[in-house]
Formats: sequence, C-alpha cells, structure tokens
Amino acid sequence: MLLPSKTEVARQLRRYRAWERVMLASPADRTVRATFEDSGYTLCVLMGKRCAREAADAAERYLRTSPTAYLREQDGRPGPRGAGRRGPPATERRIPVGM
Repeated sequence: MLLPSKTEVARQLRRYRAWERVMLASPADRTVRATFEDSGYTLCVLMGKRCAREAADAAERYLRTSPTAYLREQDGRPGPRGAGRRGPPATERRIPVGM
C-alpha cells in the first residue's frame, strides 16, 4: 500500500481543520461550506477513507505513528507477524528414516 507523505497529510489536515472552524462560525455561507466539503473530500482521498471525520482521525493517527505501525493498525494486526513461516511446524514435515 502506498502512503502519502507526512508533510502533505499535515498540510491537508490543517486546511481541513481551518475550514471546519470557518464553517462552524458561518454555517449558512454556501461558499464556505463547499470549500470545507472539498477539503474533507481531499483528505478522504489522501487517507483512503469514505468519511471526512474518519479521514481526519486517520490522518492524526498517521502523523503520530510510524508508517509501519499505521499500516499494521489499518490491517487490524496487533503486532509483528511471525517470520513468514507457512505450513506445519518443521517437526511434522520430517520423513521417517525407514521409508
């Protein structure tokens, strides 16, 4: 999975939060609302989320953690996986000597 640069995520998150404050101050202004929604959409695309609120939360988590930890969190994996071993343990794969 490709991840955006942290600089771009921080910039878009700041933009989204700034327009959120402006929109909350004047909710009837259609231009402000449209710009706020555009900034939310941009953040959604950048973070791969469907909801602007989820995208903002994901951006904050991404900026707090390392890219590897963020990906692990997105996959729902609690920690590092095994060494990539597949199949039964080595002891079960041994062939008896007499065969």
